[in-house]
Amino acid sequence: MIDIRPFASLGAADHGWLDARHHFSFAQYHDPQRMSWGQIRVWNDDTIAAQSGFPPHSHSDMEIVTFVRTGAITHKDSLGNSGRTGAGDVQVMSAGSGITHAEFNVEDEATTLFQIWIMPDQRGGQPSWGQREFPTGARAGQWEVVASGTAETDDALSIRADAKVLAATLGEGQTATYEADPARHQYLVAPTGRIRVNGQEAQPRDGIAITGEAQIVVEALDDAELVMVDAR
Repeated sequence: MIDIRPFASLGAADHGWLDARHHFSFAQYHDPQRMSWGQIRVWNDDTIAAQSGFPPHSHSDMEIVTFVRTGAITHKDSLGNSGRTGAGDVQVMSAGSGITHAEFNVEDEATTLFQIWIMPDQRGGQPSWGQREFPTGARAGQWEVVASGTAETDDALSIRADAKVLAATLGEGQTATYEADPARHQYLVAPTGRIRVNGQEAQPRDGIAITGEAQIVVEALDDAELVMVDAR
């Protein structure tokens, strides 16, 4: 089953400094049909204005993955962690028993990113934060795992959930195939470029909810970037 969720149908909140689109119910946006997708609880498509951001706030019992598309985001938290994550790179925060953090765009240009929340396998535990660079060339024409709850790759950031986050970049006419477990849930977004997924066409920034598929074939109708989560 493949459900294309047009970008125009997503929840929306424009705060001036933050223009957010919500793939799932979040904050003031509530849709009982879009509460979660398997363990995936939140997928926010955010544009953060230059020299602005989220002041300190707290989280617990959630795996929070930030995939930066353009610009950069700077993180500081109550554990003393700090770092800047640039375009194409990823940061992961395991909120565990509780953590307070702030995220700011200190750049002179807008930052665009996906923030994805995945429900952990177990509640509590010591919170943590990590970040690393992912050269885009490594995912040219193929899937690259950037965060994972398994030990399948030492290069991926670790999350505490039976899930993985993947990215790929495809040139026009290229395809990327993913061997899926039909019992699991995949959610795919192409931030740039039109794509065709198992024969169904999607526009840039549409949400694509997938389950029951043994193989996912993504064809790029334009040069395209892909981000996908595979979760229970």
